[in-house]
Amino acid sequence: MPIAPPRPRGPHLNALRAFEAAARLGGFKSAAEELCVTPGAVSQHVKSLEDWAGEPLFERRSQGVALTPLGESVAVDFCDAFDALGAAQRRLRARAGQATVNIAALPAVAQLWLAPRMPMVRESLPDCAISITAMETQPNLSREAFDLSLFLRAPTGAETERILAEDALFPVCAPEVAKRLRSHAHLRDETLLRDSVWAEDWSVWMRGAGLQQPSTMRGPVFSLYSLAVEEAKSGAGVLIGHAPLVRSLLKAGELIAPFALTVENGNALVMELASPAAETAARVAELLAA
Repeated sequence: MPIAPPRPRGPHLNALRAFEAAARLGGFKSAAEELCVTPGAVSQHVKSLEDWAGEPLFERRSQGVALTPLGESVAVDFCDAFDALGAAQRRLRARAGQATVNIAALPAVAQLWLAPRMPMVRESLPDCAISITAMETQPNLSREAFDLSLFLRAPTGAETERILAEDALFPVCAPEVAKRLRSHAHLRDETLLRDSVWAEDWSVWMRGAGLQQPSTMRGPVFSLYSLAVEEAKSGAGVLIGHAPLVRSLLKAGELIAPFALTVENGNALVMELASPAAETAARVAELLAA
């Protein structure tokens, strides 16, 4: 009679993933954002791993968590293991000739920069299916199933990065509004449009221009930069333009830059390609960079 004794169970993969993310990112909240779950779920997963191990891996404090000596001693092992797993998944996709390319992009980049270029990409690669996910936080391409990302951010110098355009800040508005702006002082009489993510754009530009900042900013705030751009185009006010996002609108005359002064903010439109990259994803990246 065959014998099939019960075997010891290891921890759930989600528990290992939650511990690794929390250890690498320094907290349950950051891990939850990366894993698209709640901080409570991360905490429960980590607790289940601690119960399995028989010792705590994190010290719970009033202002967050910190790795215990045990957690510190094994964190690198888990980071290396999930890096290797991510690389294996990317090699599988690359060798399988996956026809779908998954792109992650900042919403403003997806709407104002990427969308106008998609007809050209589709025409050049008619058999390629392209999925675009708009998100505020750049994904970790080593861990998530995205082939490339497009974000306005500070370059890191990584080999997988490609700078598509340097960013710069300057006011933009509709042509009829620009006629009223003969000097910087005239901005005091205009509605200043703002984006909630880049809420400090006006302050950054005014400091760079050597202008005194108003104690309060007068004007609406938009949750999407593209909405603020549409309002600026319609003559509703003046917006701080990001060079890569408004360049085509300036060229078409839909927006005007009434002042010559631009202020660099250290950011750029950065495209990052997962490595190893599938052939189709690499071809999409080349088309977007052309």
